[in-house]
Amino acid sequence: MKLGRSELHRAARLSVAPMMDWTDRHCRYLHRLLSRQTLLYTEMVTAPALVRGGAVHLLDFSPEEHPVALQLGGSDPEELAQAARLGEEAGYDEINLNCGCPSDRVQSGTFGAVLMRDPGLVAECVAAMRAAVSVEVTVKCRIGVDDQTPEEVLPEFLSRVGAAGCERFTIHARKAWLQGLSPKENRDIPPLDYELVQRMRGMFGGLHLSVNGGITSLDEAERFLEAGLDGVMVGRAAYHDPTAILAQADRRIFGAEGDSDPVEVARQMLPYIERHLSEGGKLGQVTRHMLGLFAGKPGARAWRRILSEGAHKPGAGPELVQEALGAVTGVAA
Repeated sequence: MKLGRSELHRAARLSVAPMMDWTDRHCRYLHRLLSRQTLLYTEMVTAPALVRGGAVHLLDFSPEEHPVALQLGGSDPEELAQAARLGEEAGYDEINLNCGCPSDRVQSGTFGAVLMRDPGLVAECVAAMRAAVSVEVTVKCRIGVDDQTPEEVLPEFLSRVGAAGCERFTIHARKAWLQGLSPKENRDIPPLDYELVQRMRGMFGGLHLSVNGGITSLDEAERFLEAGLDGVMVGRAAYHDPTAILAQADRRIFGAEGDSDPVEVARQMLPYIERHLSEGGKLGQVTRHMLGLFAGKPGARAWRRILSEGAHKPGAGPELVQEALGAVTGVAA
């Protein structure tokens, strides 16, 4: 069941970033077992792939993933509107426009972080998408690109795009250097400016603002929320050590009772794996996202080794996960 706007805004108190090649449907299913309330995002799906390429299979997801948002890449308002409509029809709770990705492929398509240079076009895109769908349209952006001055660029961007009807923004608190830095370097080298994001919170009281970039723990997330930000988006830390970020999230961030047990979560993945295999999928497509489930715990190394070495062998199935789980629990799983 899709969530209403107020429920989505609450879910956005903590979200897992859209990450290419990582946050696919199998990853999101695992994350949902760890946290029932955290907002999850798809990998970026380009509007041309959906509208011109007909690749609607990219929208497939499990109903259990809710609340889940579709992130779109594109810069043509009409095409984005059509893609947003396809996303709503597929059942997504939210449609998010990518204005932060710095990859070469994204730049050549005139979308992603390069859109920070044209807030007017982003406003047109948002307006067109909002007119096409009833679910919320949001934006993920940077604080600026290249030689832009973030203190000038970001307020104008939020003002113009907000006026077009976007009420919720996730701000990666770094510039993107489109010339001279690789996408990987753009995740680490440009300095973080959390204070600027905090100032935007004070300037734009009517917007829901989440901070993203360099956040590696729930402790940090809680501090941002206590400081007045509306939400926190965690990226790589949530992928590589999902238990540390998500197992306690429902209690600490959302006020629910109890924490998730990664051993039980691994067991809950078994029926999902069986279903995936019965549909022609491969074990490694799922288990590659599970490697960090026991990061820092006794048996974690054996868990990773067993899954990494065995998941791609012919005939590998759920029993391999049970074997790996035995290395963690110390008993035959």
